[in-house]
Amino acid sequence: MNAPMSLHKLRIRAADLRDPNECARIEDFIRETEGGTPFHLPRWLKAIERGCGQPGHILIGERATTLRGILPLTEIHSPLFGRALVSSGFAVGGGALVANPINANALADAAWQLAERLSIPEVELRGGALPKGWPVRSDVYAGFVGALAESDDAQLQAIPRKQRAEIRKALKNDLTVAFGTDERDREAHYAVYAESVRNLGTPVFPRALFDAMLDGFGDEADITTVRHHGEPVASVLTFYFNGTAMPYWGGGTFAARALRANELLYFSLMNHARERGCTQFDFGRSKIKTGPYNFKKNWGFTPEPLHYAVRTANGATPREMNPNDPKYRLQVALWQRLPLRIANRIGPWIAKGLG
Repeated sequence: MNAPMSLHKLRIRAADLRDPNECARIEDFIRETEGGTPFHLPRWLKAIERGCGQPGHILIGERATTLRGILPLTEIHSPLFGRALVSSGFAVGGGALVANPINANALADAAWQLAERLSIPEVELRGGALPKGWPVRSDVYAGFVGALAESDDAQLQAIPRKQRAEIRKALKNDLTVAFGTDERDREAHYAVYAESVRNLGTPVFPRALFDAMLDGFGDEADITTVRHHGEPVASVLTFYFNGTAMPYWGGGTFAARALRANELLYFSLMNHARERGCTQFDFGRSKIKTGPYNFKKNWGFTPEPLHYAVRTANGATPREMNPNDPKYRLQVALWQRLPLRIANRIGPWIAKGLG
């Protein structure tokens, strides 16, 4: 007689991401397990590797032949900010995904052992089932997730009065909204996003990253772009996963603010997401008490703290890449003054190591 499943020892191993059957098995587990996100998927790691050159791994925990947990990991190598093993790289989440929280420590221990083999001094776990005994930060970022209304009119009425007034102003402007993934959509998105992050004082990711994500996610990702007289002024790349729309890389030009283009962008996206069958809208993370944090609260979303665990080797200093840190104030100010063509040329070299 076979022993009960619970009596089998959990076995941790590295997944073979070159094996389509292994990847399909992992994806099924992610889609069926509470807490699964696009950041856990093999295709996320593969897109990071293609777009930014940062290798990916997935550790899996099995009992007998049953998958019980996974931990996606990205090797982040930056000549400016050092090295780390991150779950999940270039993501706001993606920590250990387990059928039982008791398995989180085993996966975290295996991640630390992998980091030691790779001579990487830091492991960062972004959310998920966090291991006991690791330092946890919960005071840096907040996430914003809420339900979508049942119609366009109901969605507008669900938004607080002041923000609703801004959307109505946007609807009166000469703005158009388009959804797609073709070259025109991609070019417009990258132009707007690159200008937006330069204005914020941060380098832009390589365009290859966005192309790899769109190609890898297929019909589960698209771009929303707002244009004024034909010129793109606001744009965002969105993922659709298990009934949730997740706008991820977005921004607006200087002109977007006066036009209320970002207001129209996200209101249109909410309605578009409903038409695609989504019931939830994940507005993403923001640093607590910053402008983006307040912007999302103004839409009626309730902030929830995000919990990240970081372990560093003895004597190592944890990476610090928060642009709001006072020590980066000068660099941010200088970057904001760079001509866009120069920022777009050197920015991707820096940003591909900021995962």
